[in-house]
Amino acid sequence: MGDVVKQTFRQFAYGFKDAILGIYGAYEIDTNLCTEEAIQKQKSLDSPTKPRKSELARRRENKKAKTKEQTTESQPKVRHRILMCCAWNGGVFCMSIFLFNGAILPCLKYLTYIISGDRVAHSVVWSYIRISITWIFNTLWILPLFILSKIVNSLWFQDIADAAYRKSKGRPLLLPSLSQMVADILFSIVLQSLFLIQGMLITLLPLPGLSDLIFTLHMCLLYSVYAFEYKWLNMGWGVHRRLHYIENNWSYFTGFGLPLVLMTSFTSSYLISGCVFSILFPLFIISANESEHRQYACQYPLHIFGPVVAISNKIFRHSVKKG
Repeated sequence: MGDVVKQTFRQFAYGFKDAILGIYGAYEIDTNLCTEEAIQKQKSLDSPTKPRKSELARRRENKKAKTKEQTTESQPKVRHRILMCCAWNGGVFCMSIFLFNGAILPCLKYLTYIISGDRVAHSVVWSYIRISITWIFNTLWILPLFILSKIVNSLWFQDIADAAYRKSKGRPLLLPSLSQMVADILFSIVLQSLFLIQGMLITLLPLPGLSDLIFTLHMCLLYSVYAFEYKWLNMGWGVHRRLHYIENNWSYFTGFGLPLVLMTSFTSSYLISGCVFSILFPLFIISANESEHRQYACQYPLHIFGPVVAISNKIFRHSVKKG
């Protein structure tokens, strides 16, 4: 039993370490790629003189070289995509919320106080104005920007994951057919949503401390699923294989997801927490992609996804029968 506990904590520490140190992979991927290109170019220059080729052969070689160069330049740089995510989520979305609450509202409050002149009347008038302006701001700016951010982030996250996988692992394998891939993604979305609900319901249990701990465990595993799913999809893993792997290595993935949970839990605002998640999540995609975790023989797998898998299966079976 003591060895099992030691192995559990060791795997937890490995996961935490991989999540933090793997972020450096965002820098190394592009750097290593540039280094490899420079080495290949130097080798071609240092190679012995080849027999003279015909004009047609030289033209073909030049055309192939230009095509290869254009393809390499068209591939997105990982660091560039990460900076775009940070600029959009932190510079546009998050900053607009801080400016509205920290600058616009105080200025308007001061102007209305100068106009009204009466402190009592101002407090009554300002309460209505603040509610109205906040509602207009949230409806006309935050909500459309939030929806747009979800769409843009999903595209950029996939772009970052594909670029990182291609540059470090090679060509993605993917699933056999498009229909299977779509079904796998839909099933995964439903399952992850139900798993989040499952964690939130646990916080309602009259178990102070323990319910919060179990909820944190849910969020650590959920964030690990988010981060590793891109890599596993590129490896051709189906959803059930992914969940089975997580349940058999739950201590590692709990440690891997803990840093992101801690970084996004410092505020009670869902929007601010979402901004922080969107800024940091691309780095954890890189960490998951660079992780070289090896499965160990877990004697006590944690079947925490069992209830939501059963519910998801019933939902999809009912949808198929109804269709």
